[in-house]
Amino acid sequence: MELKKPLLGLTLTELQAITQEHSMPTFAAKQIADWIYRKRVTSIEEMSNLSLGDRQKLCEHYEIGAKKYQHLYASVDGTKKYLFATTKGNGIESALIPHENHYTLCVSTQVGCKMGCLFCMTGKQGFQGQLSTNEIINQIYSIDESEQLTNIVYMGMGEPLDNYSETIKSIEIMTADYAYAWSPKRITVSTVGVIPTLIRFLEESKCNLAVSLHSPFDEERLQLMPIQNVYPIKEVIQVLKAQKNQARISFEYILFAGVNDSQKHVNELARLLNGLSAHINLMRFHAIPNSPLKGTSEEKLKEFQSALNKKGIITTIRASRGEDIMAACGLLSTLQKQGSA
Repeated sequence: MELKKPLLGLTLTELQAITQEHSMPTFAAKQIADWIYRKRVTSIEEMSNLSLGDRQKLCEHYEIGAKKYQHLYASVDGTKKYLFATTKGNGIESALIPHENHYTLCVSTQVGCKMGCLFCMTGKQGFQGQLSTNEIINQIYSIDESEQLTNIVYMGMGEPLDNYSETIKSIEIMTADYAYAWSPKRITVSTVGVIPTLIRFLEESKCNLAVSLHSPFDEERLQLMPIQNVYPIKEVIQVLKAQKNQARISFEYILFAGVNDSQKHVNELARLLNGLSAHINLMRFHAIPNSPLKGTSEEKLKEFQSALNKKGIITTIRASRGEDIMAACGLLSTLQKQGSA
């Protein structure tokens, strides 16, 4: 028996290829997209403005392809973590962060991650596979708060620009008129700085960009982030300075006690980012098992923020959310859950 393919996660171009293949009217692709992304039907049979014959053709090979989450974890601070199963039997996690009237969803793009950052649970999990566009969009589509979402951040499990084709397709669906028609300003993509796809992203997307920085010094960053050996931060910054159309660039900077929290780091950050309109998000380190790293003190955190602000760099301290359910930055991992996912 043929496994039916999901329609959720297909772009208009891909839907047009399907309608052409099955000798359906050219306008049917937009109708299908409307039923899936706007009307949120649960079955092809509900697509009432398609002929019965066309619906039957679709039903033979396709399904909507939305899958409910397997488990929901709730934090005392209102954060929620959703566990989803993937088609290959693995698990992925998404984190929902409510704040007043805003609902931000942190989505995953890979099962695990190849980057191996010293401070990240997902990195310690290793890499188990790429997510399809269906599996990325399904995280947005299938959570309880789907229709209340105000922002999407690609900061969950995995490196989005290491799964570029599926990440950019999911962004197209989020921003295209035929689907959700979101403003790109509501979407932020995080990266450690995978230069070849970073260049493509800067050319092809108007979404916000967040770069994982964590140290302005080459050798120190290498100890924290092995990707520094392949794509040094100085080269990443050169790429960013050369771009013209990006909406907003921010830098993620986790403070580790006695590692990257001194005045010399402030000075070097100011030198490195000179000429770039940048915003730094300072983040608390969320301890992970068997890590030699420790978070800096609250006093030091505020001193570091003040010192950067004095250098003319807009710097904010990001609030930690969902730490009690392992949903805070750097804590997403499904290594122990894959047996039941």
